[in-house]
Amino acid sequence: MAIIRINFMAQTLNRTVPLIVCLPTDKSYAPWQTEQRDPNKPFKTLYLLHGILGSEVDWLAGSRIQQWSDERNLAVVMPAGENSFYLDHEWTGDYYSQFIGRELVEFTRRTFPLSHERSDTYIGGLSMGGYGALYNGLTYHETFGAIVALSAGLNVQSGMDKITKNPRWFGETAAFLHSAFGPDLDQVVKSTANPKVLIDQLLAEKVTMPDIFMAIGDRDELKSVNDDFDQFLTNKGIEHVYHVDSGNHEWDFWNRYLLKALEWLPLEVKDQGIDSGNIK
Repeated sequence: MAIIRINFMAQTLNRTVPLIVCLPTDKSYAPWQTEQRDPNKPFKTLYLLHGILGSEVDWLAGSRIQQWSDERNLAVVMPAGENSFYLDHEWTGDYYSQFIGRELVEFTRRTFPLSHERSDTYIGGLSMGGYGALYNGLTYHETFGAIVALSAGLNVQSGMDKITKNPRWFGETAAFLHSAFGPDLDQVVKSTANPKVLIDQLLAEKVTMPDIFMAIGDRDELKSVNDDFDQFLTNKGIEHVYHVDSGNHEWDFWNRYLLKALEWLPLEVKDQGIDSGNIK
């Protein structure tokens, strides 16, 4: 598995941004491994988004994505989303959604041997990145064939304009909420930044929805909003997978359900080749 660290100029963000890519192009095989992948075949790709306060290194450090993607011949693209909720910020000129859903896909497909097929292109994330995966997977439904949302930060809710006077942490402060969702917080829930509004719009347009996989820990503070979104999808007749299992807002849970999500995605069978962890 090649681990590639990149800096490239993102026009949608008006600056150079970091990126990590896991790319199984350096795989070698022993003589007894007769089933070998066609080296000219483009890779299925998962765009994997980090959570709030995180960075592009989070998934590589906190999960076993390197091993599991190598086994499945899956390319994984991990961008830096800062604390943006992966939305377009017209008020600052930072168009994170366009970056994730359009520019990043175009750049990586131009740079690496990635499949251009919707059925081979997926987006996932945890917490803030789980929201970002849902929002951008739906917004760019012609690009992404599947969405993986773990402990999704479905923060766009009625009453989000009522900012607490005693915030427990940075994410509850007025400065953060306005930076992430704009100056008119009372209007956000009525906009397509609310995945429910976005889905209603897409249903009216009769588009083909991406497949959706969601999971949440039973002790996670975000469980109620994820339960509510699961019920919304069910009421709308949208097929999806939703798991509630033992766990909190933590890497132990995300690591466990990342593997389940990879098993759910239509990926290749395990094919590890020869590397430092597979010498037999």
